[in-house]
Amino acid sequence: MRSSSIITLALITAAFAFGQAEDLATAPHMNEAEPRIAKPGTEIVIKGTGLALPKVEEVYLTDHKFDMKVKVLEQKENVLTIRVPPFAKPGRMQLMILINNEAGDKPRLLEQPLYVMIEENSAVLAESKKETAKEKEKEGN
Repeated sequence: MRSSSIITLALITAAFAFGQAEDLATAPHMNEAEPRIAKPGTEIVIKGTGLALPKVEEVYLTDHKFDMKVKVLEQKENVLTIRVPPFAKPGRMQLMILINNEAGDKPRLLEQPLYVMIEENSAVLAESKKETAKEKEKEGN
């Protein structure tokens, strides 16, 4: 009786592990992004496999503290084009996707082994410096 329970448990574990491996083998994957250094508002072209709808529902940039949903401009099987949000903060950001499982399970977030460097938006920075200088001028008068 005990050995049959152990065998049953082993078979269930193996079936689950095989299902997970099969799911990961068909999961979307991002290989490269161009450009790798971008400012807010920049379009980034991402190449990979399995990137089409309905498999990839949403794309995010994450620093593991804050996830920013990005606008997807174009979405095909092997190419995604996104735009960096205007409120993106500078720093190294990892790409992350919300994927749909064909088995009907809940969608889940999948981090990709791909990073982009977000630079400060110099136009926004210059504008805020001008405003600060004007405010100081007014206070000085």
